[in-house]
Amino acid sequence: MAQLSDDCFAAGEALLSVEAAAALIAARVPPVTGAEMLPLAQLRGRVLAADLAAPQPLPPFFNSAVDGYAFRHADLAAAGETRLPLAGRQPAGRPAVALAPGAACRIMTGAAMPAGADTVIMQEDVRLEDGALWLPPGLPRGANCRPAGEDLAQGARALPAGRLLDPPAIALAAALGLPGLAVRRRVRVGVFSTGDELALPGAPLGPAQTYDANRFALLALLGGLPVEAVDLGLLPDRAGATAAALRAAAAGHDLLLTSGGVSLGEEDHVRAAIAAEGSLVFWKLAVKPGRPAAMGVVGGTPVLGLPGNPVAAFVTFLHLARPLVLRLAGATPAPLPRFTAEAGFAHRKKAGRREYLRVRLVAGDGLPRAEKLTREGAGLLSTLVDSDAFAELPEALTEIAPGDRVTVLPFAGVL
Repeated sequence: MAQLSDDCFAAGEALLSVEAAAALIAARVPPVTGAEMLPLAQLRGRVLAADLAAPQPLPPFFNSAVDGYAFRHADLAAAGETRLPLAGRQPAGRPAVALAPGAACRIMTGAAMPAGADTVIMQEDVRLEDGALWLPPGLPRGANCRPAGEDLAQGARALPAGRLLDPPAIALAAALGLPGLAVRRRVRVGVFSTGDELALPGAPLGPAQTYDANRFALLALLGGLPVEAVDLGLLPDRAGATAAALRAAAAGHDLLLTSGGVSLGEEDHVRAAIAAEGSLVFWKLAVKPGRPAAMGVVGGTPVLGLPGNPVAAFVTFLHLARPLVLRLAGATPAPLPRFTAEAGFAHRKKAGRREYLRVRLVAGDGLPRAEKLTREGAGLLSTLVDSDAFAELPEALTEIAPGDRVTVLPFAGVL
């Protein structure tokens, strides 16, 4: 399990920006140890354990990039068309044939270049007459060919350690002839919800209860990351039970995620339990929604307490939990995807905090237009369903008008 010292962070009471919180994580949280070999079919979403050097050149041999005709460039006439007799056929997957000087060979895409040939002309660019080719002038030497090692030279770094293995990376490993790769083990993440007001979906609701949604949202969000997510159930609104549960779970996990119980209410016990059982790193972010987020260390295991309101939990997951998981996994976290849109709304906000508004993106002739949802409460889960991005309003901004440029974080690819 991850083992951090209780004083590995400098805890403070000041509001942190999301960048400052992420920088703390990047500077102080080491990756988990341990690796395993997995076959190609099981690599997606895993983290490469070590740099991958190309064991052979890619492509491994000189070959044709098109269906056409191979010949020696030196056989082209100095001016005008060149007539070359057609001699032989080179299909893909067969050993290279020899090509006599002054002749051309029919060749298929991916086929080995005939010995002596150095150029290929596309089949639609020649005339065939009486078993001979007529080639136009001006074709450069090496046209329509792929030299051995054109993509990667033998020994070149094909993939860096820490790469999240996506379909292009897996395809490259396969093209290099590798049946599998060494990847870091998955991060073991335990997920709690908190609150006596919550009931398990499918169970009868008690008096004044609602169904627990955050735990299942967090488990789903973790599903796209290199983790083994463990459902640890509900924490009751009791200080002793909360502290005991965090202490016990810390021993078997690399990270604990909770939602709720991190504000200043009399029944909010997660923040106090983290401080009592280990150390508190931070618990207030300069962000809306999502200010009451707590991070600390219990028994050497990082604990991240997200807000209880669903929208705030989503925002803080993206900015804190996601980079924390990737850091523990040994991955190189890529920035969240962002692009510029045109605001289709007016909005005012306080300076000194970053705000995330739920928006729906509408295609236009130029930039996409971001339309703000009319309902903004942090507890309105349906607004996440009805939107497809967050509009990100920076700390210094206090007002935005229709037509202004606005940065948006699309849900696609991260949720």
